[in-house]
Amino acid sequence: MRIGLLTEGGYPYVSGDARLWCDRLVRGLEQHEFDIYALSRSERQEDEGWIQLPPQVSRVRTAPLWTAEDDGVVHGRRARRRFAECFGELVATVCATPAILDGSEAPGGAEASGGVEAPGGVEADRFGSALYGLAELARDEGGLVGALRSEGAVRALERACRAPGALRAARTARVLDLLSVAAHIERALRPLSLDWYADDGLGSVDLCHAAAGGEAALPGLLALHFAGVPLLVTEYGVQLRAHYLASSAAEESPAVRALLAAFHGALAAEVYRRAALITPGNTHARRWQERCGADRAKLRTVYPGMEAARFAEVGERADGSGCEEPDTLVWVGRIEPAKDLISLLHSFAEVRKEAPKTRLRMVGAPADGPEGALYLAHCKALAAQLFPDEAEGVHAVGDNPVSFEEIGDPEVPSLAEAYASGAVVVLSSVVEGFPISLVEAMFCGRATVSTDVGAVVEVIGGTGLVVPPRNPRALAEACVALLRDPERRARLGAAARARALELFTVEQNIAAFHGIYLEIVSRSPVRRLVVDDAGDPLPFGVTAEAHVPGRWTEARLMATGHPRWAAGAPVRATAPLSAGEGA
Repeated sequence: MRIGLLTEGGYPYVSGDARLWCDRLVRGLEQHEFDIYALSRSERQEDEGWIQLPPQVSRVRTAPLWTAEDDGVVHGRRARRRFAECFGELVATVCATPAILDGSEAPGGAEASGGVEAPGGVEADRFGSALYGLAELARDEGGLVGALRSEGAVRALERACRAPGALRAARTARVLDLLSVAAHIERALRPLSLDWYADDGLGSVDLCHAAAGGEAALPGLLALHFAGVPLLVTEYGVQLRAHYLASSAAEESPAVRALLAAFHGALAAEVYRRAALITPGNTHARRWQERCGADRAKLRTVYPGMEAARFAEVGERADGSGCEEPDTLVWVGRIEPAKDLISLLHSFAEVRKEAPKTRLRMVGAPADGPEGALYLAHCKALAAQLFPDEAEGVHAVGDNPVSFEEIGDPEVPSLAEAYASGAVVVLSSVVEGFPISLVEAMFCGRATVSTDVGAVVEVIGGTGLVVPPRNPRALAEACVALLRDPERRARLGAAARARALELFTVEQNIAAFHGIYLEIVSRSPVRRLVVDDAGDPLPFGVTAEAHVPGRWTEARLMATGHPRWAAGAPVRATAPLSAGEGA
């Protein structure tokens, strides 16, 4: 079958989100053909180029989300009226969405901020109708970039904010707030103006697979609307949750945060409502999706697939009791505030009181931008303050209790060796989706101590110790308990490796999606007309298929007792059978 893989800010670019997962999926499903439709996130990302693509990728089409030149489309009176009606309806729905989901109610508790409840019923229909009305206008008239940037769009947003029943925060929006929200909506709706949805584009694929929600899934919604192509949505990091976390850190007014949260909530709800299936990467993401409007019957948890082979040598030789550095704690990850390394350092100071020989190796690079470098400098300063007698040379590995290192340093030649360098791997995050570093530590057969955030408990599954976040004393007590008990470390490490090999490998991920592809396509009607080399229709070029619900089929066949229709036998027909039709 032909798969339209939809990405935003990732594959096939060298850098970006979900790049490795998408590449492994495409290479693993070599029996299928892939068309890549990618939205780029920055000019730098485009300049870095693509990774080397496998032969099963037959087409790549890209478009930037970071910029859009005015398309020069001049709408006539009728088109302007259509735009005003559709855009006015869309922003009216956004402004009327009740803001009732706050940080305490959201899945993940304090990780959410300023959210909204996804619209349902009539509101969802209004948002969807307005969205597809704008898409049809873009298809008929050639683009909406200019219209979405027009003064008329801002005035429509202002009217929606001032209308009776609008959000309280929306009614306080000032001119600058309205301009900011209008610009954000214009950026998010740029996929409406793309020429991807014709019969020679997404209309020709058997299935659209969006590698994320939000803008990445929007082309899939339009392919479904225009051509009936079924949509599969995979979210290893819920886009709506990511927006909430980003907005909580942004210096925006309450009106802007409320309106953008409402818009993204409505878009997420529409994606979940129209998708054939949704595959969250863990139960934590699944709870978010259900809270934001996803039908539980459509949800299938598929864990991310990771390369276990690169950790095989370390994992097979690890036995916990024979660790080369039994008094060493290891932290691996990206150095940023969400990892709460400040609490980890305070916790390590408590560990040193109970086990003075213990060392802490912190392996990772700072997050991009000045904030990452500033946070790393703050952590180093705190380490020098907590251990003043050993402050000099705190950046190097030696007799000092804390070291800051990166992969590729002489003492840490590879990621696997980073995990192998200690007896216990520690995770101290306050915000975490799917904890990749924990899975890597499990592949290496290491015992772990983690904070209870995101999908940590689901991933660990009883093979490690879990403590509350922002609790240095509890983290220290758990680390000391494992450092003093090598046999327990060995048992937990072996169990962790077995669990990781069972649930989190590339092979299980590819097998799961292969089955999901076949299931979705088997339930979808045949839409393509097959032609020969001369372009003439080819009769019987596509096998006529029908989906007969298995439960009804089994009951019906058992009742007939027909010798050719044993229960579970395949059924093929030119049209679905009804309950009143005979065998």
